[in-house]
Amino acid sequence: MPTDLHELLRSLRVWDPEVTRLAPFDPATAPAEPLPLFAEWFAAAVAAGQPEPHTVSLATADADGLPDVRIVMLHGADAHGWSFATHRTSRKGRHLAARPYAALAFYWPVLGRQVRLRGPVVQAPSQESQADLHARSTGALAAALTGRQSEDLARLDDLVRASERAWEQARRDPDAPVPTWTLYHLRPEEVEFFQGEPQRRHVRLVYRRTGEAGREWEKGLLWP
Repeated sequence: MPTDLHELLRSLRVWDPEVTRLAPFDPATAPAEPLPLFAEWFAAAVAAGQPEPHTVSLATADADGLPDVRIVMLHGADAHGWSFATHRTSRKGRHLAARPYAALAFYWPVLGRQVRLRGPVVQAPSQESQADLHARSTGALAAALTGRQSEDLARLDDLVRASERAWEQARRDPDAPVPTWTLYHLRPEEVEFFQGEPQRRHVRLVYRRTGEAGREWEKGLLWP
């Protein structure tokens, strides 16, 4: 007999103390800008054994304003913004061309933490995008060379053949260019840090850009 979905859901726990450590978080000690706190929380997630802490949900909207979301990999975070990459011809690439604004959400359940960002997105120069790609693994290059991301696929055999050719090219020419591969920088206008709390008094610290040209940040708290 199939498992009842609702019974299965009711059997699950959030932040089981056997696998989750909810550390206290005092927002008064937070730095003036979000990037140093993000780096600190990211390092803590890695140290705590969070699987794939560099994966992040990316939300975009199409030309009609209809939303979409998927998991991507963080490529960096610095003064340029939080970076990810894809083919500019992919669905998310087309979304960003039509509406260059997006949101990111990190979730690290071993610490009961989330980090959420939203803001405008810009494309990195082609040279920077290609350098980012060629700094990655042979498999990453092969996947990029396979191309046609988000297009309809008639048969899995077609993918296998295209992938085999791409792997051969990636091994033969590790600097092979992929013109559509694009690195994107999300420059956040708002960054939220969420720390779970055992009594459900979750701490939510939000940074918002302010000042002339958005070069300064103001901090505030949100109700959970």
